[in-house]
Amino acid sequence: MEKVMRLATEKGVVIFTKSSCCMCYAVNILFQDIGVYPVIHEIDKDPEGKEMEKAITKLGCNAPVPAVFIGGRLVGSTNEVMSLHLRGSLIPLLRPYRF
Repeated sequence: MEKVMRLATEKGVVIFTKSSCCMCYAVNILFQDIGVYPVIHEIDKDPEGKEMEKAITKLGCNAPVPAVFIGGRLVGSTNEVMSLHLRGSLIPLLRPYRF
């Protein structure tokens, strides 16, 4: 869990993904369309990936990937991100991190 939290707080927007996950790709593209370029950590390419996946689940993420952190805080996975976006709440959260 320590590694996940350290990586999650190193930049404003961090997404933990798997390289073959289409929903991870979709969330990343959504953020880029908004003007935010998140730090991506592909846990399937990390030797500690299985432990990281367990830690993300323990933190409360419904699905282990994509796990989106904004400002060091876990926002959630695809459903939570899309719900925030549809309610108009995602862009205000991302405003400080836009280019």
